[in-house]
Amino acid sequence: MKKSGELHLDRRVWLGQALAMALLPWTSSSAPASTGPLRWQTYPFSLGVASGVPRPDSVLLWTRLLPGAEESQALAQQASVVVGYEVFADAALRQPVRSGEAPALAARAHSVHLHLQGLLPGRDYWYRFSSGGALSPVGHTRTAPAADAAAPRLRLALAACQHWEHGHYAAHRDIARQDLDLVLFVGDYIYEGRARGNPVRSHPAGPPETLEEYRARHALYKSDPDLQAAHAAHPWLMTWDDHEVINDYANDRDQSYSDPALFLKRRAAAYQAYFEHMPLLLPTDGRLGSASMRIHDQFVWGRLAEIWTLDNRQYRSYHACPDPYRGGGRLVLNCAELEDPQRSMLGQAQERWLAQGLSASRRDWKLLAQSTQMAPSGLEAPWAPGASAVRSVYTDGWDGYPQARRRLLQTVADAGISDLIALGGDVHYNLAGNLRLAPNETRSAVLASEFVATSISSRGMASSRLQSLRASNPDMVYARSDERGYALLEVTAKQAHCQFRATAFPERSDAPLRQQAAYLVERGRAGVLSA
Repeated sequence: MKKSGELHLDRRVWLGQALAMALLPWTSSSAPASTGPLRWQTYPFSLGVASGVPRPDSVLLWTRLLPGAEESQALAQQASVVVGYEVFADAALRQPVRSGEAPALAARAHSVHLHLQGLLPGRDYWYRFSSGGALSPVGHTRTAPAADAAAPRLRLALAACQHWEHGHYAAHRDIARQDLDLVLFVGDYIYEGRARGNPVRSHPAGPPETLEEYRARHALYKSDPDLQAAHAAHPWLMTWDDHEVINDYANDRDQSYSDPALFLKRRAAAYQAYFEHMPLLLPTDGRLGSASMRIHDQFVWGRLAEIWTLDNRQYRSYHACPDPYRGGGRLVLNCAELEDPQRSMLGQAQERWLAQGLSASRRDWKLLAQSTQMAPSGLEAPWAPGASAVRSVYTDGWDGYPQARRRLLQTVADAGISDLIALGGDVHYNLAGNLRLAPNETRSAVLASEFVATSISSRGMASSRLQSLRASNPDMVYARSDERGYALLEVTAKQAHCQFRATAFPERSDAPLRQQAAYLVERGRAGVLSA
């Protein structure tokens, strides 16, 4: 029996209504009066809407004004444009909850980051923006359950790596149609470089370096209708990897060994453009536009789960045993620097923050959202097979920071945690794996589990190479690199179930996705099992 005032979501009804609204003219007699100095002749909400940072009493609503080229030039002269917003308790938009105005500032690319507070926990809300007679698409969001609530489930999509030139975003279309609590995106939202081989669709310009160039790259990616649909359908949690700035950067060092001051100027531009275009809280300490911006955060989902979004790039130690002529990750053998206990993937401060949080958490599940694979992926050298074999190590991943990985897993062991799951992306293949203090050693207890989602569109490694990795790494229980997609997770008090959804045809905008494989983790028992 439904309680009075309780909200219930019928996704199919809402999606049908949202499609009908999208087909209406974008000017409407029911729109609030124009709240800006301009009367738009071209549609200003061309990048859609989004929401994120869901907490029990708040959520962040996002949009950006970006009309046609001629009006964009006029808009650039406006320091601030007032944008109206409306929030509703129902998909039919008949139960208003909140309305008001928010500024779209030129200094933030005329984006709106509305931190909506004072909401009820565990509730669905619908929202839209208005400006100059134009209405935005309708978005749906959801607050987290109350911190002490017995949440029955957490259903999320794990996604990463969406190179524009490698394919279309059929995976996002599938995500938009799912009944989800949130989307967890763990890096490479944009790509700065061009694709090798024949692109499916092209970046119109070379690698971005300035703020305006990074803004243009984000706007290009956000112009995709399937990506817009996924943002409009669900709240997102976000973190970044390297391609939001430049491939394989580590701290203040890029692959060209540029002057750190010059690289940090580029990183500052990239970070600002990223925050401007994502449903994230903007920093209030004046750091927007600086090269140092915090993205790591912690979220709770009732008593069921705690989620940490981690930053694997900004604070990490430089790559071990680097090539003197070209920075970034590479394969190395017999690199003693890997064992330096001072080296860190997360930086010492973020490591301490995470260790304290994990040790103090009393929630059923601990989820680490970070950008790459944590399980080992090195290869035994062919001349030295066996337990004492020399292994090649790729220095950009967690294998390149083995002592940092060990410290993290030692924290898990010391705290008696058995329900930690690492969630990652970056490697462009689906993975279900186990995590031990001594990687790949069956005598070492499995301390945590891992799911890695393949890429949304970015091309993967050859299947033959991946099979070689699996043969050398028994902790990689399942891995497949020939298809693109995402991972669909459902977490309950008894288990965490992961369905890898994928397509073999990411070049097609209408490609259907299917279940490729499914694995689960049982509560109280670390390690992945076939579902």
